[in-house]
Amino acid sequence: MAVEHPAAAPPGDQTRIHNIGYRNYDGPRLGRSYATRSLYSQSLRGSYGLGRSVKSKVLPMLLFAVMCVPAAIMVAVAVATQANDLPVDYTRYAIIMQAVISLYVASQAPQSVSRDLRFKTVPLYFSRPIETADYVRAKYAALASAMFIITAAPLVVLYVGALLAKLDFADQTKGFAQGLVSVALLSVLFAGIGLVIASVTPRRGFGIAAVIAVLTISYGSVSTLQAIAESQGTTDAIAWIGLFSPITLIDGVQSAFLGATAASPGGVGPGNGEGVVYVLVALGLIAACYGLLMRRYRKAGL
Repeated sequence: MAVEHPAAAPPGDQTRIHNIGYRNYDGPRLGRSYATRSLYSQSLRGSYGLGRSVKSKVLPMLLFAVMCVPAAIMVAVAVATQANDLPVDYTRYAIIMQAVISLYVASQAPQSVSRDLRFKTVPLYFSRPIETADYVRAKYAALASAMFIITAAPLVVLYVGALLAKLDFADQTKGFAQGLVSVALLSVLFAGIGLVIASVTPRRGFGIAAVIAVLTISYGSVSTLQAIAESQGTTDAIAWIGLFSPITLIDGVQSAFLGATAASPGGVGPGNGEGVVYVLVALGLIAACYGLLMRRYRKAGL
């Protein structure tokens, strides 16, 4: 039987190399730190709608104004009446405005992380020289920074107004510094809680509702229990009950160590020993939030 052989290859090399214009990148390799800083900057800007649509700017800017306007009114009253002190202490202001702060973190925590989960872009971040810890740190730091801006801005308004009203410089500076420490701790704690809750669901609406529910229900429950304890004369329990709500936790820390007046019923705040427990619980919650975020994004990046 005859065996067919394949046609012989045509003489000469038929290989062609086409130059389609690609060039090797010979610029600087910016690496992980630059990518992390860029993610932090983009997330911080996004917390106020910067670089996004006009619609995205409305709520954060409105809440920022709502936080600052009462401070401006207080300053105007203090100047007009030539008061010897501001109507509200620096450490007290964030406690009074805690509803606005809760609404801000509820609206911006899902905006920061839920869209990445919903559109499955998290693995794209990790395909570049950025790791899980970099992503978590950038998002956490960005929201905490945004929270600090919205909580510290009215304190700046109060401080500048107090100086314009020629109130005592040393007292106002001390109170302003104590207020900044308080809102810094509040910002880190609230940012962690908001991000942990928002990272559970890719649905932004569910994330907003869940954050509001956690912050509102915990504060309402703790305040109710403290009022019951105060009415029954068991004032020793008031301080310990305050450990179970983020806002009362911050209030306990600042009343124990920052010279603030406790917002709990009867003005009963923790002593120094109880205050140490408050600080440890606050730091433990922050560390737990960071750990939970790391665990969540190790899975999300797969």
